[in-house]
Amino acid sequence: MEAKAVLRFVRVTPRKARMVVDLIRGKNAEEAMTVLKFTPRRAARIVVKVLKSAVANAIDNDLGDVDSLRVSRAFVDVGPTMKRMRPRAMGRGSTILKRTSHITLVVGAEEDRSKERSKPTINKKQPAVKEQEKKKVKSTEKKKIEKAKKAKEPIKKKAAGKRGEA
Repeated sequence: MEAKAVLRFVRVTPRKARMVVDLIRGKNAEEAMTVLKFTPRRAARIVVKVLKSAVANAIDNDLGDVDSLRVSRAFVDVGPTMKRMRPRAMGRGSTILKRTSHITLVVGAEEDRSKERSKPTINKKQPAVKEQEKKKVKSTEKKKIEKAKKAKEPIKKKAAGKRGEA
């Protein structure tokens, strides 16, 4: 089970918010709080609020203790952009883009992580397949070399054109 918290229309640029969210993705919820606490970015204070909300939602849904929770998914989407004008020289104006973000954090139980990272089964037939592919590659390379040799043979001169060139 998972619990989710979304903060929409936050007045922070998505690029800056993603830098902070990337720090906590996949970490234990308590460890993520500590990392954000010591991150000297304005977006970190905002992400802390979202993380606290997600943890509170998880506790409310009986997903477990704060110690057993981890940030399973965390992403930042682009919100609407407010456009403002700034006066410039010679009567012109340039636009200032005030970007907004939608921050989403999903917190899940620690046991979910073990299911995701199970070892993939190894197919013993793969090495034979690779050898066959190597043989195919060698044969195609030989064909390419033969074509190149044929192309290097002396070119026969064509008959003179309209201008009498030889």
